[in-house]
Amino acid sequence: MNLSRSRGLILFAILAAGAGLATASEPLTNTLSVHRIVGPGATETSEPASVARPGDVLEYVAEFRNTGSSTARGLSATLPLPVGTEFLPGSERPANARGSVDGVSFDTLPLKRMVKQADGTLHEELVPTREYRYLRWPASDLAAGRALSVSARVTVATGGEVH
Repeated sequence: MNLSRSRGLILFAILAAGAGLATASEPLTNTLSVHRIVGPGATETSEPASVARPGDVLEYVAEFRNTGSSTARGLSATLPLPVGTEFLPGSERPANARGSVDGVSFDTLPLKRMVKQADGTLHEELVPTREYRYLRWPASDLAAGRALSVSARVTVATGGEVH
């Protein structure tokens, strides 16, 4: 992966965070952070993801804060998963996320699709997790002054660094 495309991965995620990741009727702010997970498991730590290499585990966290004076109704939080990464199933928090390959159609995890076989019949197969581009959580209400965080982990695909 070349340097400009690598930078684009994190840039895409940051830009998407400001481009309507939530829908609700009250004023909301949102931030997206990316951390590299070091030593995944019981003794893991995290650090800012200024650089990530193939095989690294990154955690994307989107925080939505209701800055209004009343409850924000119908908050639907969406988290982008950049090209060049592969979603780690079971890492989504909260656990009730739906996934998408195009940002338009969302379905329960794991994602499945119908594939036409050589004989013309259709066969259902799992969508590879490297094709997941978005996660979305069901609409909920967010009280004034409260925050909601959603997160998921990905691995960086082989072929370059993420800056």
